[in-house]
Amino acid sequence: MVSKKNISKVNILDHVLVPRHRVLLVEEKEALLKKYNVKPSQLPKILSSDPVVAALGAKPGDVIEVTRKSPVSGATLAYRIVVED
Repeated sequence: MVSKKNISKVNILDHVLVPRHRVLLVEEKEALLKKYNVKPSQLPKILSSDPVVAALGAKPGDVIEVTRKSPVSGATLAYRIVVED
């Protein structure tokens, strides 16, 4: 049996299938909400227990910008607000 101490941790943010994630600054969050005329509750949600959220150190109320690459459309941006489990 493998000891938990001997298991190396993998940075999931470096995995090829995980798109780029970043936490928006407070000013960026306010500008985003104003630009799209939405409330934080209207954004898609991501749980605080999500492995990417944990790796970024994001807290409930933070907004995550997800940059997905596509061979057809180039790069697309998506925004998610971190919520409690």
